[in-house]
Amino acid sequence: MINGSCLCGGVRYTYDGDLPELSLCHCRQCQKAQGSAFAAVCPVDADRLTFVSGRELLKEYRATPGKARVFCANCGSPIYSARDSAPQLLRLRAGTIDTPFQCRSAYHKYVASKATWDVIGDDWPQYPGASK
Repeated sequence: MINGSCLCGGVRYTYDGDLPELSLCHCRQCQKAQGSAFAAVCPVDADRLTFVSGRELLKEYRATPGKARVFCANCGSPIYSARDSAPQLLRLRAGTIDTPFQCRSAYHKYVASKATWDVIGDDWPQYPGASK
C-alpha cells in the first residue's frame, strides 16, 4: 500500500498497487504548474487510488483542453493529472507520495523544452517529446 498527502495534510490518499514507472516531464506547462524544472509523475490506475481524507479540497485546472490538473485548494499541492480520453489512467505527482518507493523504469520526456538552467545529471533515457 502506498500512502501520500499534500503539503497541508488536508488531502490524504492510498494507492493499492505498484509504481512501475516514473517520468520527469520537462514541458513548459509542467514547469509552470510545478514551479520547478519538471514534474515527477507515476502513472496509476484510478480504481486503485482512494482518497482517505480531503476529497472536498480537490480542485482542477484545465490549461489544455481534455486534461485536468488536480490540486489541493488549501495549499496548492498538485496531486495528479488526468486526460478525458483515458480516465482510468492518472498521473500521480511523485512528490506527494509519503511511502518510500522505487520504480523499474524512469525517464525524462520533453527535454527539448527543458529549462535552460536545468542540468540533467542522471543516466535515465531522455526523449525530446512525449516519450518512447
